[in-house]
Amino acid sequence: MPGTSLSSPPTAPQDAAALAPLRPSLQFDPALLLRAQDVRVAFFDVDGVLTDGGLYFSETGETLKRFHTLDGHGIKLLQKAGIVPAVITGRDAPALRLRLQALGVVHARFGTEDKRPAAEAILAELGLGWHQAAAMGDDWPDLPVMRRCAVACAPFHAHAEARAVAHHVTTAPGGNGAAREFCDLLLVASGRYATLLEAYAA
Repeated sequence: MPGTSLSSPPTAPQDAAALAPLRPSLQFDPALLLRAQDVRVAFFDVDGVLTDGGLYFSETGETLKRFHTLDGHGIKLLQKAGIVPAVITGRDAPALRLRLQALGVVHARFGTEDKRPAAEAILAELGLGWHQAAAMGDDWPDLPVMRRCAVACAPFHAHAEARAVAHHVTTAPGGNGAAREFCDLLLVASGRYATLLEAYAA
């Protein structure tokens, strides 16, 4: 009919079975992956690692903490890959406990600056050794754990001494994807990264 335009029917969405396999784009140094391939537990500091290091205080104490969804999803992926996330922090806050509960993190030690005994206790609970552990920290209290683990990681804005002992320094800052980069490294080393990625992307 005059004045009527005919348009092509919309293209049907491509069936997932017909999609080309999704190849991971992440790459890490092979020697680093070799160090990390037996890791079964990952220790995380909180302030400066899972957060940007800023502390929000009111007259009632510390009331707020800011976390990044990328980091949270990385911690969930570790659990899917059989790697236990554990948190050891010098501080304590209701917001932190709520966040860890939401992420399913059950191994945590709060309010301790002496982190080596805390890590050793968690290793004993899990029946694991230091050679099966990785750690991410940003300051001096984290050094005893970082130095003993098979793999140590630090955010790029960490203190110089933490960066010096780290096997990997992230490109992302703490509280903004650094922990996710650490998780991705462990997932690639475990051989589970590509499988998990494909399951999400299908």
